[in-house]
Amino acid sequence: MNVVLHSNMEQTLTDLVLIQNVLNGDSAQYALLVKRHQRFVFTLALRFAKNREDAEEIAQDCFIKAYKALGTFKQTAKFSTWLYTITYTTAMTFLRKKRLDTSSINDEETFLQLENHISSFNSNGYEKQDSHKFLNQAIQLLLPDDAAIITMFYQGEQSLEEIGEALHMEANTIKVKLHRARQRLKEKLQYLLHDEVKELL
Repeated sequence: MNVVLHSNMEQTLTDLVLIQNVLNGDSAQYALLVKRHQRFVFTLALRFAKNREDAEEIAQDCFIKAYKALGTFKQTAKFSTWLYTITYTTAMTFLRKKRLDTSSINDEETFLQLENHISSFNSNGYEKQDSHKFLNQAIQLLLPDDAAIITMFYQGEQSLEEIGEALHMEANTIKVKLHRARQRLKEKLQYLLHDEVKELL
């Protein structure tokens, strides 16, 4: 019973309350912030890194950086937006260190990477595949910036302004990029599912 009550209390504490508690010396409560946001931070990191091992490293580094910089967080903004900014910059730094020039990835190379996925999809049959899985597969095939914007807008439920703040871009720029990212996502889905894409979009 005590465990249930404690769990309910944790859920009712807002991010800002937890942050204030951490800044007041209760560093153990940072674990609650990590628990609350770690899944989405990892998902966002995965959009850039393209593999779980690198994404885990980026996510871990992100939370360490966020903890060290927590005192600089302006509590007028959403903690998640601030955290996603750190995730973005951490991922970009990580990729530069690995010398991955993501801008050089073109559609032809991306489609070549799809061949293994296509064969496995065909062997099981489209009807047995979950649409959410197909969408995630398609997002993974987008360029990192496109994948991040799609993920933050639809899965993270961030506004255009919040995404712009996280990625250091104007909201109007994000709007244009989101539209283009949706078109590219549709192309990837069309390649995977052909006519069945109409049922997903």
